[in-house]
Amino acid sequence: MKKAIFFSLLVFALAPATAQKTDKKLESQLNELLKGFNGNMGIYVHDLKKNRIAAINADTVYPTASMVKVPILAGIMRKIEDGELQYHQTLTYKDSLLYAGVDILGSFKNGEKIELSKVMMLMLTMSDNTASLWLQTLAGTGTRINQLMDSLGLRETRVNSRTPGREAFRTQNGWGQTTPREMALLMEKIVNKEVVSPSASERMLRILGRNYWDENAISQIPADVFVASKSGAVDATRNEVLFVNSKKNPYIFCICSKNNKDTSWNEETNEAWVLTRKVSDLLWKYFNR
Repeated sequence: MKKAIFFSLLVFALAPATAQKTDKKLESQLNELLKGFNGNMGIYVHDLKKNRIAAINADTVYPTASMVKVPILAGIMRKIEDGELQYHQTLTYKDSLLYAGVDILGSFKNGEKIELSKVMMLMLTMSDNTASLWLQTLAGTGTRINQLMDSLGLRETRVNSRTPGREAFRTQNGWGQTTPREMALLMEKIVNKEVVSPSASERMLRILGRNYWDENAISQIPADVFVASKSGAVDATRNEVLFVNSKKNPYIFCICSKNNKDTSWNEETNEAWVLTRKVSDLLWKYFNR
């Protein structure tokens, strides 16, 4: 009998102090917004004040598009923390690093110098793909980054591109893959100073707070509110993850989509982007009414 009582007390002691509850009212409003969307969309929201969540297809795997740059950032910070790289060290750009497109770094001449910190800025602020692929290599390739994600308890968040053994996943999901819940959780771990180290997490949060691409979810949040974010888009996928540090009620949310019928690139009219703005507007008003 005593053993049974002790076991029950032990289980109680090990249980989370504040278990998350589902905000059914918010979930219902989000479901209403998603009705009729021509594609597959998932959303995960965490109310950091009341520790409540809303989740719609939150554990479905989606292509990351450029959201993969958050795991790459974590991988680079791990290398800096271990002393294998220095935040302000000088790097030499080579033409072989070029990823064809309209990237700023891709316009560099062979042999030009640039600080690692500025390459990191280009990856997150401008979503520069040449910078991102260079940093992916410097971080130890997707293999090492994926090991780091696994150590954080993220089982689906993976780099696929240029990563041995991930070829089939790349064919299906492109550069990387994640779920809305996991990408939001990665952001939350950064906010809680749990990724690499407290100082590394703080630096990551500052970098993520300098997003040039601010015309969708971010556009619905007042300009004087700190937002850390990363978006990503390819033809049939539009994603965004945000930490919104509202003084009244901070929250984190991630919205992902795939198989979108509307693959246009008009910011004002693309169906997924329009819906992203509506979701962000709903969340801001819901948490700050």
